[in-house]
Amino acid sequence: MNAKTLYWGATSLLALFAAVSGAMYFLAEAPAQTIERLGYPDYFHVLLGVGKIVGAVALVVPLPRSPKEWVYAGFTFDFVAAVISHVMVGDPVSSLVMPVGALAVLMASYAGYHQYVLAEEA
Repeated sequence: MNAKTLYWGATSLLALFAAVSGAMYFLAEAPAQTIERLGYPDYFHVLLGVGKIVGAVALVVPLPRSPKEWVYAGFTFDFVAAVISHVMVGDPVSSLVMPVGALAVLMASYAGYHQYVLAEEA
């Protein structure tokens, strides 16, 4: 698999996941209930929803290196925090599938970003 395919495949999948999950914070009750069950304040689902939607857009539009790196960092914080949160409240291992899977796709996108996008800029 070449770097361009890796980058756009993983990045598109990640952006789709982030946009849909971000929108779900505003369209469905279950995400807000999960946030509450994990012990976070009520407004936190709004913060996550907006952050994920903005981050999804930022992943696919051309941005300078520094903002793009912060987008990847933000999603890393989000997915790692989700894993820790679910573990801390005693959720079953199955609840870790989505954040761990998203983190794996994020790592593939980030690797592709460095191999394809930054290599072309050099």
